[in-house]
Amino acid sequence: MTNSAVQVVAPAIATDSPATAPNAELSAELLAAQLKAAADPLRIEILAVLAQNSYAVSELARIFDIGQSGMSHHLKLLTGAGLTTTRREGNSIFYRRAMVTPVQPLAGLQHALFASVDQLGLRADICAQAEAIAIERAAASQQFFAANADKFRAQQDLIASFPVYGEQVSQLLNNTPLASRHLALEVGPGQGEFLPMLARRFSHVVALDNSDEMLSYSRAAAEAAGLGNVEFILGDTATLAQHRVLADCIVMNMVLHHTPSPVDIFKDLSRALAPGGALIVTDLCRHEQDWARANCGDLWQGFDPADFTGWAGDAGLSEGQSLYIALRNGFQVQLRQFFKPSN
Repeated sequence: MTNSAVQVVAPAIATDSPATAPNAELSAELLAAQLKAAADPLRIEILAVLAQNSYAVSELARIFDIGQSGMSHHLKLLTGAGLTTTRREGNSIFYRRAMVTPVQPLAGLQHALFASVDQLGLRADICAQAEAIAIERAAASQQFFAANADKFRAQQDLIASFPVYGEQVSQLLNNTPLASRHLALEVGPGQGEFLPMLARRFSHVVALDNSDEMLSYSRAAAEAAGLGNVEFILGDTATLAQHRVLADCIVMNMVLHHTPSPVDIFKDLSRALAPGGALIVTDLCRHEQDWARANCGDLWQGFDPADFTGWAGDAGLSEGQSLYIALRNGFQVQLRQFFKPSN
């Protein structure tokens, strides 16, 4: 299986549910279905939880301490009304809150509903269960990389090796307008292949990874390349605040599909980005190749382009350029650019 040849193509388009399809017409039945789906305290709390992350039925049942059959019933109503959407990850179906687009017949109502839901404070027991699931997901990812750090390059090459997207990321970085080039941050530097490019373009570079084994590989690569302006931090994006990192540019290559909560990553990185700074994200588009989860430690089977747009917008970032690369092995890579508004 080879992935050396690439071509620029349009992003894959997700299938809309009947209630959220752009050409859907407003009807009394559609309005009633959405009002009925929202008219339950538990379903309101489910929508609040799904604003933060995607969860399987079993995980939501655990968060709310109810049976899976009961949770499935509530999710069926929410999905049928267009308030939630689903995606398959291996043998599991994950639920998330639906994106709101202006062309939807009930966009105004749905936007107002979500805005009201987001003002609610989640109960402590719900937050504790959600946090426990996030910790378990992160631990599974860390265990995989701890056991397979020496095989990282071979595993990545099964999907998208660095040479496939590295040059395009470098070009996008060169074309990104920045007010300052003092500090760059790379999240998940892997084997340090992109660090020389950052080290040449910025006065100081921070490399962040939550795997000590992977960080040792990138540190060795930086030493071998004679990079004297790279600092290494062991931790996740939530620790950036305590390190007082405020970067002019943040780069994250093929990392998000390994993280337990991508939406929180966008929020953490927005806080770590200086006003006028840029975030460059490279990751997989949505795919159905289940083997990647077991062989490459993937938690998510790629992302719809709308995912990044929505998460970035919620984190206060505006969208810039986008590039999509189709690989011969059936995968598709998206290169995305986002900006933090200047003060």
